[in-house]
Amino acid sequence: MELKPIDIARKLDVGTSALRHYEEWGIVPKAVRKPNGYRVYTEEHEAYFLCIRAMYHGFGMATVRKIMPMIQQNNFMEALWEVNAIQADLFLRKQQATKALDILKPKNMQRFLDKRNKEWYSIGEVEKEIEVPASTLRHWEKEELIKPIRDPESGYRMYNHEDIHRLLIIKTVQSSVYLLDSVREILEKINQHSLSEARKFTMDSLAYMDYQIEQQLRGAHYLYKLIELLKEKVN
Repeated sequence: MELKPIDIARKLDVGTSALRHYEEWGIVPKAVRKPNGYRVYTEEHEAYFLCIRAMYHGFGMATVRKIMPMIQQNNFMEALWEVNAIQADLFLRKQQATKALDILKPKNMQRFLDKRNKEWYSIGEVEKEIEVPASTLRHWEKEELIKPIRDPESGYRMYNHEDIHRLLIIKTVQSSVYLLDSVREILEKINQHSLSEARKFTMDSLAYMDYQIEQQLRGAHYLYKLIELLKEKVN
């Protein structure tokens, strides 16, 4: 069955230029060209395009561009495990955000801090207290998200209760977004002595994760259909 680019573009509600870009990126097989130079797509191309558009919303184009070449090389299991890893990461982030949301309740935060009766903590102690690797704490410091003081004699980092309070908020926000610039922007909006904005952001992030898992499952469905079509072709 021959399909014109305009027919597929209308079905996907995209421009024909998008279809050309996908072909140029190598994430769909090359189209057959007629003597006049016009592209002709097949049912297989249509399945690729449908899969790409469905996966885009849940996984992002970077993942699509990584997975589609695997599919073209018939590395179906490799592609499926890649998708599974991304879904597992989303599940982990949801668990982290849910746990952080509970910690950020005012009474729970105060209870958490009240149990810490020391005035100053080393980076190793903070690492254990809030379950964040020391390398991450140093990175956040480098990005100027946190500024612990230094022991004048040893030069070691020293964290107080306010630092731990702020680090818990950073951890909460980081569990829901990837870019540190986003974390920095959110922190600027959060009063250090109020948790309401941090909690609101976390709840919004959890709602978005619910949307994202729906989109990921929809994308995985179209990926499965594409794989089944290609398996039939091989057999």
